[in-house]
Amino acid sequence: MSADADEGNERMPWVPGNRWDLVADRHPDPPRVTVVVTHYDQPDQLARTLTALQHQDHPAELLEIIVADDGSPIEPTVPSGVRLVRQEDRGFRAAAARNLGAAAAEGDVLCFLDADTTPEPEYVRRLTRLPALLPEAVTVGRRRHADLAGVDTETPVADVGPTRELPEPAWLRDEYARSDNLLRADDRSYRYVISAVVACSRAFFDEVGGFDESFSSYGGEDWEWAHRAWQAGAVLAHIPDAVAWHDGPDWAGRSGDDRVSEGNRQALLLAQKLPVAGSSGRGLLPAVPDLVVHVPEGLTPSAEFVCVDSVLAAFPLATVAVPARAGESFVRADPRVRVGAEGDGLDARVILRLDRAVVIRDAAPLAAALSSLGQGDIGAITVVGDDGVILARADARRARRRARRWATSAGFDEVASAVEGVHALRQDPHVEAWVGGWGGLERFV
Repeated sequence: MSADADEGNERMPWVPGNRWDLVADRHPDPPRVTVVVTHYDQPDQLARTLTALQHQDHPAELLEIIVADDGSPIEPTVPSGVRLVRQEDRGFRAAAARNLGAAAAEGDVLCFLDADTTPEPEYVRRLTRLPALLPEAVTVGRRRHADLAGVDTETPVADVGPTRELPEPAWLRDEYARSDNLLRADDRSYRYVISAVVACSRAFFDEVGGFDESFSSYGGEDWEWAHRAWQAGAVLAHIPDAVAWHDGPDWAGRSGDDRVSEGNRQALLLAQKLPVAGSSGRGLLPAVPDLVVHVPEGLTPSAEFVCVDSVLAAFPLATVAVPARAGESFVRADPRVRVGAEGDGLDARVILRLDRAVVIRDAAPLAAALSSLGQGDIGAITVVGDDGVILARADARRARRRARRWATSAGFDEVASAVEGVHALRQDPHVEAWVGGWGGLERFV
């Protein structure tokens, strides 16, 4: 698949899975780039960043710079040729400011910077190469830290930064190393996308939608957006030689009770919006289901009951969609069960469609199989039972979105997985044995 896709990149604007390495040696014509610089009352830092942007090695005629001001008490001064857009001061609204800048942009690639994050001369060219090749690419640069207080704003940051460097976040550096610069990204890799140093195509940004403006304090809006982008089929890549210097320490390195409370606020908002293990609650039902299981039609009441009950026992936070039926149903009272048309439009991260009623005696093997859908290359799984019978098919939202975008499913692998612990139910399984927890497998299959 990789070789075919590599050859096909000359004629199709996608790579399989997250394989941006297949175009690592390709260099497009320089794209039209808009850099959106988010700012609030940081005149010296803004001046330093705008000076650095005027010294980029990206063609000046293809570089648009927009300062998106979040209601500073004094209107910022910007050089000739730099556009300024402003919103009123209603608290910390970086997400809305970025969206305001993006709405005014004319470039084909959007590059987001914060006013206190100053790029080295090669930054724009290096960060925008992949989005110019792949519309779905989302690239994150390397944000280094330095104490730049008192440094002349005209001094090249690439010269002064290393002499006044502060520690980089170890958790971020280590994850980039572990994942080979996000080549091996997964459903949790949104945590390593930092909006102060991120770029993507304008078309993809418009399709995914802008930053969530309900985030009105420091942090979180970049992770929510990156999660949405990944679920829409984004290709995530860390570009370590696209360097921008943040004036001051990393947020985690700052002290004070406010940092704890703001961190909690961010985590609580993300728990509501990101139904992924490790971000959402561990027991609370998510607002949007992470796993939806569709039960087939034509089941007897006893088979439907045991099937739905075993699915929810195995995956307590799942949503189960059952067909509407004329006769009595014994599963509809559970709020996790959707009946008929209620379950038709659910766009979960993973959708599992059962070919037949099943009983799950051991959830771990099926959970492991489904977790592979959160990795880079696998988009769909055919679940096969111990006896070789096809039991179900599961697919990932990011594969569905990309297939819709490019009218092909070739962007992801489809694999068959033999799963232990899941068995096809007979037409009338022994309900008393199931609920009582007694009797062998022969009671059900």
